[in-house]
Amino acid sequence: MRQKDRAAKQLENQLQRRIKGQKRLSTRRGSANAKDYLLPLLYETLCECYQIAMKFSFWRFSHTVLTTFCLLGLTAASGPESNIQDMELKIGIVQRFGSQPTAKLQLEPIKGDRLKLKFQAGNKQQTLVTKNPVKLETVMQALPQPDVEEMVVLGTYRTFETAEDSANKWRSQGIEVEIAQPERWQVWAKRDVYSTPLLRRLLLQNIQASTKEKVYLDTKVLKQVPQVSWVVDGKRYSPNDLEISTDKNLIRVNKSEKPENARLYAGQLNLQPNAYGTYTLVNQVPLETYLRGVVPYEIGTDAPTAALEAQAILARTYALRNLRRFAADNYQLCADTHCQVYYGLNGAAAKTDRAIASTRGKVVTYKNELIDALYSSTTGGVTASFSDVWNGDDRPYLRPVLDAATNFWDLSKQSLADEKNFQKFINIQQGFNESKWDAFRWHKETSLKDIIKDLQKFLQVKNSPHAKFKTIQAMAVVKRSQSGRILELAVKTDKSTFILHKDEVRSAFAAPTSTLFYLEPLNKGKAELWGYAFIGGGLGHGVGLSQTGAQNLAKLGWSSPKILQFYYPGTEIRVLNKEIKL
Repeated sequence: MRQKDRAAKQLENQLQRRIKGQKRLSTRRGSANAKDYLLPLLYETLCECYQIAMKFSFWRFSHTVLTTFCLLGLTAASGPESNIQDMELKIGIVQRFGSQPTAKLQLEPIKGDRLKLKFQAGNKQQTLVTKNPVKLETVMQALPQPDVEEMVVLGTYRTFETAEDSANKWRSQGIEVEIAQPERWQVWAKRDVYSTPLLRRLLLQNIQASTKEKVYLDTKVLKQVPQVSWVVDGKRYSPNDLEISTDKNLIRVNKSEKPENARLYAGQLNLQPNAYGTYTLVNQVPLETYLRGVVPYEIGTDAPTAALEAQAILARTYALRNLRRFAADNYQLCADTHCQVYYGLNGAAAKTDRAIASTRGKVVTYKNELIDALYSSTTGGVTASFSDVWNGDDRPYLRPVLDAATNFWDLSKQSLADEKNFQKFINIQQGFNESKWDAFRWHKETSLKDIIKDLQKFLQVKNSPHAKFKTIQAMAVVKRSQSGRILELAVKTDKSTFILHKDEVRSAFAAPTSTLFYLEPLNKGKAELWGYAFIGGGLGHGVGLSQTGAQNLAKLGWSSPKILQFYYPGTEIRVLNKEIKL
């Protein structure tokens, strides 16, 4: 039976069992109280069905239908769309615990509360309760015999978006894959499909014989693995999975020895193994509570109200659109800039809470589907198309927009793909939404020695054949997009000439904070090349809303809907409902 058929069958069986139970309850309790018991049971059933669907093809049938059921299941029965139920998210707040030989992590209840630790001890579930902090530690445990761990790596990428485009191309060729993030984003041949050394090698040979893709077999011989443990009441425990909760649903997490560094998280925590032989600490938290830990850290608490509201709507849209990112590790989103910055409730403030509450349930859509709600700190004066930065199809609502309240540069007539136009544009300082911001324009000089070191490291991580060069003879931008972003940058070394594409440029060099720059060779008064000046603007990928620009527009009196429609032309702001595709 196909995966989605199994999920649908289990959904049907669950509902049938619940309906029978509901009938019995309504008979016993009486019709006057039936709603009080049926609605919680319906909600519980739908969420159980969602969890079943999660085990199967995460981003296919179950993702669109069942996620919406869980989020909206009670809306039709119990009230208007503004009473949308919170969906529970799974956020990896510590992603690779145990990657350092002696990692430590302290969990603390708030004053007057207790930690509840649940785990499997043999065939039984055990629960420990303590008022004291619990320190999780890892030590390297020797294996009885070496263990070989290997996977076929089909590509390494800077971003999830480009990795997903690559994954979809492999799937179109009939190869089952998964996206992982051991350090950089990677596409792997799916481990439970290519589960034997023979299958992996046959796949590798077939790919190498038919394409020029740089695929390889990543093989590690493990003699020891990290083992997590902790002590409660003088006794040490070492299970692989741990569920942590409290009566008040608040837990402090501290990755350092300093008490002031502890972060407060709402909901439940789970310590669970990941795909890399280490552990992930996952925060299970309702969507609207999650936003309280995102908005203050993404845009700040001092931003104007309209900018805060725009950020809240985008953060909600982004989260719901990106639940598939960490399917390989059994959670949904991370807590850093690879997703959205989420640091818990320490930074929650009345102003950001009001912005979240006033936009509750609101998302940005395009043709009845959630948009890719991409945003960055600073665009440098012009937003980018999706394909300016990543591989994949363009989104009609993500296209170059002059980041200014008045349109003083006509991008259709003065294309930034032209090098002369671009250099003229990047040297304009005034008139933009971001003109007063430090990262709006920058000029960074880097020695050839440092450029070589950074580039070699980048190419080695990619397992590139170009990594063995010793010196750089020349670098030049050879192709730009309509928004001025670098699409191709050529590098000539003593060994070969090769092209860096799009967002690879930010990974390859330390100096640029965006791909909106030009290069200027520097000699420093000597005959030989000393290095290069990186002259550009912006901080981040530059796609979609500028957090800096949005604040300026809000100060000019723009509303949050007007700001969002400026940065995402042709979109709508709607209250989430079952017709909107996630």
